[in-house]
Amino acid sequence: MTTGTAKVHVLLEGYAREGDGGEHVGSTVTLITDGDTIAIVDPGMVASRAALLTALAEQGVGAEAVTDIVFSHHHPDHTVNAAMFPRARIHDFQAIYDGDLWQSRDADGTQLSPSIRLMATPGHTDQDISTVAVTSEGVYVCTHAWWDADGPAEDPFSADQAVLSASRQKVLDIADVIIPGHGPIFTPGQDTPR
Repeated sequence: MTTGTAKVHVLLEGYAREGDGGEHVGSTVTLITDGDTIAIVDPGMVASRAALLTALAEQGVGAEAVTDIVFSHHHPDHTVNAAMFPRARIHDFQAIYDGDLWQSRDADGTQLSPSIRLMATPGHTDQDISTVAVTSEGVYVCTHAWWDADGPAEDPFSADQAVLSASRQKVLDIADVIIPGHGPIFTPGQDTPR
């Protein structure tokens, strides 16, 4: 087993469900810390911004202390609350955004800290990235290659299911634990959609 020094906490578990005349969508919001790096993955749509800040405070972190935000992709349900963390740099598939500074780079392989890195995992969109956190308990991957543990087997937004399947395999090759885009954390197994 690979071990590292990152610590992972799911702040809010995501969901996607019909109801009340529309669709309720919340991204899974995850806190990953490693030394001086305090990262939030996918601070998107949530039922309550106050609940997000409370969950963060319960981990001993204030919004001003967050150093990095990672967008798995640019759908609003994964990005709209980024401004809640005013000092954080923002990472996506192509750049780092820090204040008014745009630093172009390919996210694949970018290290946020010794135990946190980004990995290209296109499929849900062409620009998807996953966040890999190596902890003392194993490798956690925050990804939208799965919405939840059941997949879906075929992502309705994917332009190319074969590309998504290749990204899923890339994640499965390293992940002990998967934190999906809209569901509870899960341990991958034989039934995990490929």
